[in-house]
Amino acid sequence: MLALNAIHHIAIIASDYGRSKAFYCDILGFALLAETYRAERDSWKGDLTLNGHYDIELFSFPSPPSRPTQPEACGLCHLAFAVANIDEACDSLQRAGVACEPIRMDEFTQRRFTFLRDPDGLPLELYEQ
Repeated sequence: MLALNAIHHIAIIASDYGRSKAFYCDILGFALLAETYRAERDSWKGDLTLNGHYDIELFSFPSPPSRPTQPEACGLCHLAFAVANIDEACDSLQRAGVACEPIRMDEFTQRRFTFLRDPDGLPLELYEQ
């Protein structure tokens, strides 16, 4: 069996790099660790960190195709973030103009969770620890 240590990063392609960078950094609280423009690809790459862990590679490419269906498209279903207090997290997002779905209860863990969308419609989950 392959001995994996951890998830290194998650790559996200944004249709509007600046808008998505602002969403992930200014609203969700990631920090920009490094940023590179690749002229030959007309593409930005931002390395985003959360609490000192390198987590997201945020890319832009000219005219990326849309996600085919929501949310059960083959591939990444959603990205989940752990929060200490889901009510406070949802209130913070609402103040920033980001809508959350109604809070639900995980039937297996009895933990509360909700979903929201990033600027390109990528489903994101907040999961209360």
